[in-house]
Amino acid sequence: MKSIVIAQPNQLVIEERAIPQPSPGDVRVKISLAGICGSDSHIYHGHNPFAKYPRVIGHEFFGVIEAVGEGVEETRVGERVSVDPVVSCGHCYPCSIGKPNVCTELVVLGVHRDGGFSEYAVVPARNAHHIPDDVSDEFAVMVEPFTIAANVAGQVQPIEQDCALIYGAGPMGLTSVQVLKGVYQVQTVIVVDRIPERLEMARQSGADYVIDTTHLSLPDELARRGYRPTLIIDAACHPSILQEAITLASPAARIVLMGFSADPCTVTQQGITSKELSIYSSRLNAHKFPIVIDWLRAGLIDPSKLITHRYPYQEVVSAMATFENDRHSCCKVILRF
Repeated sequence: MKSIVIAQPNQLVIEERAIPQPSPGDVRVKISLAGICGSDSHIYHGHNPFAKYPRVIGHEFFGVIEAVGEGVEETRVGERVSVDPVVSCGHCYPCSIGKPNVCTELVVLGVHRDGGFSEYAVVPARNAHHIPDDVSDEFAVMVEPFTIAANVAGQVQPIEQDCALIYGAGPMGLTSVQVLKGVYQVQTVIVVDRIPERLEMARQSGADYVIDTTHLSLPDELARRGYRPTLIIDAACHPSILQEAITLASPAARIVLMGFSADPCTVTQQGITSKELSIYSSRLNAHKFPIVIDWLRAGLIDPSKLITHRYPYQEVVSAMATFENDRHSCCKVILRF
């Protein structure tokens, strides 16, 4: 089989490998589609501290179960599945309270263990989620990106009366827009970015207002329109954002951090406690695949608004270059296997 391998930072190769055999409790998936994520780019360029090399990247992938290991029902052969990349131990403290995404022995497919940028992948059977016939292949490969927004929503519990502010109109921000508007019917969703084309994508995804901070002051624009955000999502992941979010937030607001910046940031404690703000962080997803699949079936979210480019896997270098460099027209890139 062919596998896309990061042999070492900045060295991507398409390598011939043996077709893997499923161990007990595993299934082998024949991959149909895989999505490129920012974390794949980070591993490619050596910027992910969790990755070990060589590594088959890819944690957004969809395919069909072709073989099963011992203990897995043979009836699963032929099943269309989207794969949850979060592999957890099931018994540590985080797992015991429903947070397998921060398991003390966490393994993420495509990061700590080979992932889905390959013609075949072996994964735990419990991580291979059945995709109903009324969900298309392209929607199925987009389940994982939407679980990121689902994980945020599961923590902050949006309500219709919220005034939501989202920093960043990249994939994380845009999936968050769709979830807030389509699933939770949040009355006001504001998106801030510096790329006009991305802000237009936010509008198409349901944002009520967009603000281009290249030329406009975010605090001034919010004040002019009379908005005090009750829910703020940082999907841009810059260390300067947290203090601004604290300043802009309504009393009793919730603030969510989605990034992995290692740069320090300075915040004023008084701004948090005087408003009794709640600050959350969100990583990956905690059992959110069935929820997102239900949303897809109900038509509450529309991944087609985010998929902008498609490439055969043989052109992965060009696909990665598009994803990394075309920030104006590119959002989600799908590889076909």
